[in-house]
Amino acid sequence: MGVFDTLSERGFIEQTTHDAELRQYLEGPQASCYIGFDPTASSLHVGSLVPIMSLVHMQRYGHRPIALVGGGTGLIGDPSGKTEMRQMLTLEDIEHNALGLKRQLSRFLDFSEDKALLVNNADWLVPLTYIPFLRDIGQYFSINRMIKAESCRLRLDSEEGLSFIEFNYMILQAYDFLELYATHDCRLQMGGSDQWGNIVAGIDLIRRKQKGSAFGITFPLITTAGGAKMGKTAKGAVWVDAERTRPYDYFQFWVNTDDRDVVRFLSLFTLLPISEIKEIERLQGADLNSAKAVLAFEATCLAHGKEKASCAYQDALKRFGGRNVPGEIIPSSTIPRSDLTHLTASIVGKADATVETMPHTFINRADFEKGIPAFKLFHLVGLAASGSAARRLVEQGGAYIDDIRLKTYDIIVTEDDFKEDEVMLRAGKKRYHKIILKGE
Repeated sequence: MGVFDTLSERGFIEQTTHDAELRQYLEGPQASCYIGFDPTASSLHVGSLVPIMSLVHMQRYGHRPIALVGGGTGLIGDPSGKTEMRQMLTLEDIEHNALGLKRQLSRFLDFSEDKALLVNNADWLVPLTYIPFLRDIGQYFSINRMIKAESCRLRLDSEEGLSFIEFNYMILQAYDFLELYATHDCRLQMGGSDQWGNIVAGIDLIRRKQKGSAFGITFPLITTAGGAKMGKTAKGAVWVDAERTRPYDYFQFWVNTDDRDVVRFLSLFTLLPISEIKEIERLQGADLNSAKAVLAFEATCLAHGKEKASCAYQDALKRFGGRNVPGEIIPSSTIPRSDLTHLTASIVGKADATVETMPHTFINRADFEKGIPAFKLFHLVGLAASGSAARRLVEQGGAYIDDIRLKTYDIIVTEDDFKEDEVMLRAGKKRYHKIILKGE
């Protein structure tokens, strides 16, 4: 089985161009493919994982993935999938964000010895001069065809409309493809379904200007079984950056996957054998929850490494209980299937490895000599937006200290309430925060 069949079987492919020629290209010794990443933030999020994982599969089959950071196009803004104009960024913002994206992509891809490339289209777009660009490139584009593209049509129908700056985005993305074709022999561009028009424009530009052949693959829009956009939660986006979304919270995001999505998400967001994933379809109850733990562990491994994934798994078992994952459930997974306390302590090098992932706050021991009202602690650690919100949380029965529900918001928490210098706060069913004493 080749990479095209693997991507298709795992659910990555929605549309392709030139199927027969594309398969032949991917069956060659080393194909080059690229995906563009928007540098509007210094971190990728879970919604970016489908394109990232597609590049991972390409590399595993011996091909060379190219991750393109849109430093140049980011100065303009992609109208695709947007109903309003994006805020323009400065070169300094984009350079800062690009560094963050490279660090995160390096967890998924091997950039050593040019096995993968990271390029920034600012390198060739920013130096362009307007009149030569119009003469050399603009002549190949039809306004009639451009305005029929979904990315343009959506904005044209919006109240704000489509700015002239954004209208140029399709031409610039097509030029990116032409540049990578010429400099890196890259003949395949991949992207989300909203990028179809831009990808086809690049293929057409390569054909008309270079008399060459190029190909495109688009991915389906990934939503949850409940119809929610992938990677969005009540608290906002789920980031790959550990500073924005802690590994423990990242793990919990995957553990909370809807039962109907487990097989699909294991196929898309892990590298586990598809034959073992298909066996999950028949599981129910505790066994299906074990499969969710495998999904969470493997996804966290890819984003944060095995150490952080093991710590997050141990923390989850401590907080929510449950059994270790039986050996017959996805046996290829490296999820720990025995006692985790010794394992994670040896990995991280300290007795309490849970501090690595569980949301936590250190507070001076002296602050608890006279005690602190419970509602103030919930506000202090961010489990409530304000003191009044913390009071309401207690009054509504949603506040817990070490799994004991609080009955009054002004109960005083002292050092005597700590066990081994720790106490656990909980808001609702799933939001935890550990307070750890420091000092003598």
